[in-house]
Amino acid sequence: MGFEAWCVVSVLIICLGLLVSTSFSAELILFGGLTFLIVTGITTPEIALNGFSNQGMLTVAALYVVATGLKETGAVHYVVKHVMGNSNTVRSSQVRVMAPVMVMSAFFNNTPIVASFIPALEKWSRKTNVPVSKILIPLSYAAILGGTCTLIGTSTNLILNGLLIEEGNVRSLGLFEPALVGIPCAIVGFVYLVIFGDKLLPNRNSGYESFKETREYTIEMIVDENSSLSSKTIEGAGLRNLPGLFLVEIVRKDKLIPAVSPNEKLESLDRLIFTGVISSIIDVQQISGLSLATSQVFKLDSPRNERTLVEAVVSPANPINGRTIKEGLFRERYDAVVLAVSRSGERIKDKVGDITLKSGDTLLLETNTKFLRRYRNSNDFYLISAIEDSAPVSYEKTGTSVLILFIMVVLAGSGLLSMLQAAFAAAAAMIITRSCKYSVALESIDWRVLIAIASSLGLGAALQETGAAKTFADGVMGLAKGDPMLALVATYLCTWLLTEMITNNAAAVLVFPIALTVAAELGVDFIPFAIIIIMGASASFSTPIGYQTNLMIYGPGGYKFTDYLRIGLPLNLIIGLCAVSLTPLIWKF
Repeated sequence: MGFEAWCVVSVLIICLGLLVSTSFSAELILFGGLTFLIVTGITTPEIALNGFSNQGMLTVAALYVVATGLKETGAVHYVVKHVMGNSNTVRSSQVRVMAPVMVMSAFFNNTPIVASFIPALEKWSRKTNVPVSKILIPLSYAAILGGTCTLIGTSTNLILNGLLIEEGNVRSLGLFEPALVGIPCAIVGFVYLVIFGDKLLPNRNSGYESFKETREYTIEMIVDENSSLSSKTIEGAGLRNLPGLFLVEIVRKDKLIPAVSPNEKLESLDRLIFTGVISSIIDVQQISGLSLATSQVFKLDSPRNERTLVEAVVSPANPINGRTIKEGLFRERYDAVVLAVSRSGERIKDKVGDITLKSGDTLLLETNTKFLRRYRNSNDFYLISAIEDSAPVSYEKTGTSVLILFIMVVLAGSGLLSMLQAAFAAAAAMIITRSCKYSVALESIDWRVLIAIASSLGLGAALQETGAAKTFADGVMGLAKGDPMLALVATYLCTWLLTEMITNNAAAVLVFPIALTVAAELGVDFIPFAIIIIMGASASFSTPIGYQTNLMIYGPGGYKFTDYLRIGLPLNLIIGLCAVSLTPLIWKF
């Protein structure tokens, strides 16, 4: 290797060392390494910055917008309700996530599947107190394993089959041919994650257990007429054991039902009185079939999906201080509706409109964003703060957003459009159909993840351009020593290690000609090597930088680099052993 190649390898080793040993964010370390290569002239800016125009990175950016549309229209809640159900243990949760994701990833690109599930699982985690760090890595790994089962499961499989077709003297693969080894590997990986996932994954939550130190509110919801919740029990409707939220009583016509049993069946127009913390208040407000009991919220000028929740503390100078909310005409005065009142941690039993405001009361308001600008410095309130991610859900466009997602996946899976084209078309459709607002779409993009993906692609390109990757591949393949089985092991090992350092597509493309030459020299069939390259290129479990779905969950799961090593390295070895053992039995040398 030349001087430049050694420099790139050194930078990559330093970056990996920092990722393992420090708490610095992944995008900062990776972008710092890339910056060093550019500034020192070790690699050209065109090569180093190639990742920032990479189709995979841009596809992920567009998919953030698609996922936001699904979230804003309530499709996320639908996923949580029907896929996750009432599961409240780590093991059952992992099973419920991985099983459908593996099946879907075999036929559809796994990136949009993971992008759609991330916000759903974050919301579900908050509801059940199952740490999101216990389920996001299984989500990504299940998507990766499912993608190995068909030719269209990942772009890597399609690229490798394209290379086989171009080669001419080697046959191409059938659509379901990779499944002969992919399905057994997926089953083995599934069992491993179910058995060891809880023990090996970190227990990192977002502080939901600290409810006792959080303000509590009382809020009144009403069961809609013809609601899907009618005739369901409290437990069946998912209204029991909500973290930080308690169903105090039900008002049914003129009858009061205190100490509500989990087997109590809901009826249309039941008024449900909840008390709890703000995050759970937001969750119950977004359940389909329940509406806020106050009609005042529907008299605000702006559409509900363009509003937000705000906390405001009443000051002594407030003109409504000492009067009821209804008497003070709060909505007309402030263009905001009081949903709940918190007073010294005590429950106020009066209806919201009949509560007499006192100085120091904390009000939970639904209003538009102009309220913050208008009253932030007003003497009427001590403090005003917006509640993040609190816009009410409008279920009117749920079907639209789901249809957009389905069309995107079909177009990309069928090859009519590339994944990039389909993702951008779907993102545009989400904004055009107003499934999500343009401003919200921009805010939803996780720029840190995109920088990390682009930087890792740039480092991989530099590794490849300087010849370091080829030297490494030749060295590993040289371990074969004329034995087809050893050559197969070396092919897997080489592809896997390169995948963890660069990208799965680049690793497959790089190893393909080397393995082809080795197979020709040994006088054996190349198909077993092609299958092993597919498996090795997809086996990116040990680091977050080898596969984009691993990077997508890095931040939301609160993971560290070592978390991937702890659970991913054994999985790499298991999948490698399974693939290398089965492949020569199915496809003879």
